[in-house]
Amino acid sequence: MEDSSMHDTSDDKSFELTYEVVDRIRNQIAEVVVGQEVVVERLLIALFTGGHVLLQGVPGLAKTLLVSAMAKSVDLKFSRIQFTVDLLPSDIVGSEILDQKSNEFRVHQGPIFTNLLLADEINRAAPKVQSALLEAMQEHKVTIGNETFALPAPFLVIATHNPVEQAGTFELPEAQLDRFMMCHRLTYPTPEEDREVLMRNAKLGIRREGDGAVARTEFDVLEHRPVGSAEDLVHAMSAVQQIHVSETFADHVVEIVNQTRHDDRLDFGCSPRTGIAQIKSARARALIHGRHYVVPDDLFALAEDVMLHRIRLNYESLADGLTGSEVLRQILTRGGGSAPSRNGASRVSAK
Repeated sequence: MEDSSMHDTSDDKSFELTYEVVDRIRNQIAEVVVGQEVVVERLLIALFTGGHVLLQGVPGLAKTLLVSAMAKSVDLKFSRIQFTVDLLPSDIVGSEILDQKSNEFRVHQGPIFTNLLLADEINRAAPKVQSALLEAMQEHKVTIGNETFALPAPFLVIATHNPVEQAGTFELPEAQLDRFMMCHRLTYPTPEEDREVLMRNAKLGIRREGDGAVARTEFDVLEHRPVGSAEDLVHAMSAVQQIHVSETFADHVVEIVNQTRHDDRLDFGCSPRTGIAQIKSARARALIHGRHYVVPDDLFALAEDVMLHRIRLNYESLADGLTGSEVLRQILTRGGGSAPSRNGASRVSAK
């Protein structure tokens, strides 16, 4: 489907700088997180394309630790919001405050005015709060009172989501799910990774606090030691735009997206945003893997992350015991490719 002899791009400097930054970020995160390869790749894809990522997984898989480690590895402004049921939209975007001295309203900007926003346990917030994120995620701006403010560039949301616990949670609306470029699903670590986690944790020791001490955690290991700058990110984003996408590759994406829209097992298929997200993420993955062109493996490796959260099975399919992953794999196979292994799920765990 792709010509592997595709010519190199003219801006080799952007490519070389990006390869170096990718290696430095991966190495630094590896000091804190065990088994991070696939999910780190997905976060790098998000950084290089400005897309938003939803990380799904049960508690304890180091989702928050991983995002925090990524934030400290890149010299960008970082904010974290712990989503709770009593959170208000103004707690995220900001509000107008009456200045009693001047008797005038002034705008207080919320934590959303950042480069990298960690929305921790995003499904614990009420729908009113979820809707406050829609404008920011799609248009990179927010409205406070009668004024509209542009968000810093770059701006991306990395959200964590516990798909198992339902008490005190709210299902994310389809409109918001569609605004996440990728939804990555994390699984439990392997026994070998579990053993590495335990051995590293046993060596953390204690931290003195005044006259007392507390046991150190994985978050104490994190250091704000950026190995990538904003300029490095600009080079990477520029390099992504130079990755070649053939018409054949684009046609293949269109074919698969359209198959989801006409599959009798689905209530609805993928939106037009899906194809855009698939091309963007494929270009970034090709760059990370040292190629100047996309290949079919980029499509199949990312398909589950890009497409699965954008489709929904109908009642009959659910009653038959089907899963969205099974249906998507069959569609990919019909589309002319081999169904990928569970490349979409990675094992991540804390030290």
